[in-house]
Amino acid sequence: MKIAAIVSKPAKPELAAIIAEALHWLHAREYRVYVDEQTAVYRAHDFVVPRAELAQQQPEFVLVLGGDGTLLSAARAIGAAEIPLIAVNLGSLGFLTEVSLDDLYPTLEAAVEGRCPIEARSVLACHLIRDNHEVAHYHALNDAVIKSTVARLIGFELCINGERVVEYQADGVILATPTGSTAYSLAAGGPVLMPSVDAILLTPICPHSLTHRPLVVGDDASISVRLESGADGVLSIDGQVGTQVVQGDRIEVRKAAYCVKLLRIRRPFFDILRSKLQWGQR
Repeated sequence: MKIAAIVSKPAKPELAAIIAEALHWLHAREYRVYVDEQTAVYRAHDFVVPRAELAQQQPEFVLVLGGDGTLLSAARAIGAAEIPLIAVNLGSLGFLTEVSLDDLYPTLEAAVEGRCPIEARSVLACHLIRDNHEVAHYHALNDAVIKSTVARLIGFELCINGERVVEYQADGVILATPTGSTAYSLAAGGPVLMPSVDAILLTPICPHSLTHRPLVVGDDASISVRLESGADGVLSIDGQVGTQVVQGDRIEVRKAAYCVKLLRIRRPFFDILRSKLQWGQR
């Protein structure tokens, strides 16, 4: 049996008609369709499972209807199974969700026929160590951010591959994938990386010293950030989930063992930058 899945953004009334049409299209091609609980709100369906359990149904692909935030959430829930995601932009900016509603069915047709290119995006594995014990772990498609929760600096010690690199006095530090280079890191002064670059990006947030600049390292690096002094803070994953961090905590980051797979329409990366960031426009 052919299987597909749908993940949707909550509280988006226009999705009711979009989902109904998508289900009709998939059923006509003899797909059994599983939906998450957020999608089931828009239309009654026989095959409703929690988002975290969609991968267990082994769909050929997952249709993600929403904005970049919806895709980031879906990637954390499903990405480890390396099931391709078709990200349809119903949000505003949409760096990751490049498929428009007008392109939805041509893209679905290409996916069903095996003609849709797959783009692999690297993921960060993040481990929070406290008193030499792991207390939390996460995966991030965009970034892991350690940031002060008050208007005070945090003192960080940065080590790469076990070697001390530098101590930051800053509001925080961003560890980003190439995919996440166009997110918070870009706003904090970091460079734009092409998604295909094998790298991890470290960007300090408002560092006390202007000599502390963004740093790009190979994606085979093992990175450790330790809170040394100043305020406590929060570890935020893709701006959506996270936990509090305190003095002495260590956040260990490296490239995850899997990649998130996106079914794309092969729009050139620099076309996306020009349209989303308005490069070259006056």
